Amino acid sequence: MFSGAQISLYPMSDDFIDIILGALSALDPWRDQLRIETDDLSTLLVGPPEILFPAMRDLFVAAAKGGVHCTLHATVSRGCPGEPDDPICIPRGGLPPGTPLADRIVAARAGVTTAALTGQAVAAQFSLYPLGLGHHMDEIYGCVDFLKSSGTFERSKNFCTKLRGDAGPVFETLSQAFTGFGAQAGHVALDVTLSANSPSKV
Repeated sequence: MFSGAQISLYPMSDDFIDIILGALSALDPWRDQLRIETDDLSTLLVGPPEILFPAMRDLFVAAAKGGVHCTLHATVSRGCPGEPDDPICIPRGGLPPGTPLADRIVAARAGVTTAALTGQAVAAQFSLYPLGLGHHMDEIYGCVDFLKSSGTFERSKNFCTKLRGDAGPVFETLSQAFTGFGAQAGHVALDVTLSANSPSKV
């Protein structure tokens, strides 16, 4: 399997360089579990699917902790048939293959319930794409059922779902959606935009 995320961080500040470079140190604890490559557009994180979102959480919280309006955009993928298998991406733990959808919804809720709080409020909107499945809508509807009871659900929007809350549970909700829905060995993609410290009214 290959799993990874292309991420771009945007602090809305004249000091964006220092904010980004300072936030990158938050990835240090994850560097032995991830391959990290950066260019002028984005940073690629490659590693186990359940590690991607905690690493992104730490990066985003570090960038936002000073109160500057920050956004992060990520395209996340697992099981892409166009990418070679990579030993660093082997999932760690998780439910066994073939776990029924109802059980995956329960497990996803439990994961969000136990997520640690960070003290940083965030909003997110995302779309989940289980690809190559004959019954992909069953997986999407199952994910929506989970989201509505996750404690981070704000509302449905055209083409996406909006979440709001502490960064810990919000990123865990995204992680559970990404790892818990769609075939375990199938291709699943997720597109997400996050915002913290926005001057816009809620």
